[in-house]
Amino acid sequence: MKKNKICIAVISLSLLLSFYPNLSYSETAKPNNPNDSTIVAQWLTRLETIEAMEKSNLSKKEKHEIRHEVKQIKKDLKAAGNGVYISSGALILIIILLIIFL
Repeated sequence: MKKNKICIAVISLSLLLSFYPNLSYSETAKPNNPNDSTIVAQWLTRLETIEAMEKSNLSKKEKHEIRHEVKQIKKDLKAAGNGVYISSGALILIIILLIIFL
């Protein structure tokens, strides 16, 4: 009887947490339409042109701006990747179910 109460409590808690939104990637855009794939291609060509640049005759400020631009492009490319995202509630639910049934 006690085991049933614990299981019901764990399942209800995990269901409550699974509906709690995980907003870590909500502000980034994912390339799902053809226009976004052209943007990704433009970012990649920009990175190639930056790598091919002669940076020795640039000023310190220009180097800093280019470094910042490269970091931003890499961050956008990482966010645009097609990955599988699991909410924290769903992850907890999966772990609990694995513990109970294995």
